[in-house]
Amino acid sequence: MRWLLLGALLGLLIAFPPLLALVLAAVAAVLSKPVLMAFGLGLAVRVSLPRPRRRVR
Repeated sequence: MRWLLLGALLGLLIAFPPLLALVLAAVAAVLSKPVLMAFGLGLAVRVSLPRPRRRVR
């Protein structure tokens, strides 16, 4: 699914070149906010962390 979304985004960027500037501006705006960066990194790391199987006291 991730590859399909990436392919769709790349297809749109090739079809409409001005969208590249819009996408880069959006990425720069998100990267300039430390809270959003920390939230995004936390979401990315949480997927790869193992979950405990039983309740830890």
